[in-house]
Amino acid sequence: MPSEKKYEFGWSRNTGISLHDKIKLDLKNAMLQKQNDIRDAIRVIMGEYPKLTVPLTLESGKKTFRVKKPEEITDDDLLGIIRGLVKSEKSVLELQKKENSPYLQVLESYLPRMASREEVLAWINENVDFAEFKSPMQAMGPIMKHFGQRADGNIVKELLQELAKG
Repeated sequence: MPSEKKYEFGWSRNTGISLHDKIKLDLKNAMLQKQNDIRDAIRVIMGEYPKLTVPLTLESGKKTFRVKKPEEITDDDLLGIIRGLVKSEKSVLELQKKENSPYLQVLESYLPRMASREEVLAWINENVDFAEFKSPMQAMGPIMKHFGQRADGNIVKELLQELAKG
């Protein structure tokens, strides 16, 4: 019996496909492969789509909203939804005193890889001159601007506090 090629779930910006299209494709493949954990996690993500809205002003002057059409949904819109779901799942797991869940793993497979503590520290050492700042914590702005959503603010804060102590 020939071995089936394992389908890759998850997304990154360099896959050449929008996150919206990749999620639809992954849902189809999860259903075909009967991978219920993945299918259910993707359905939760898709269930959040109605929260993506566009403001409208009606002829009467009243302000309202309409749900974004699929072609209007951006990768950043979806990454925001997924980050929110990850945050809530981590809260639930913390209450249950668990570290991980299949649902969390599926959600995280769609997020960009986070910068490691070592990567952030190396960038700080190469690019940040603390003489420019009154306190080391003021360097947080340029660091977070460089890394964006890829860096955990708490890790950056800890590193700056350690560097301030010497």
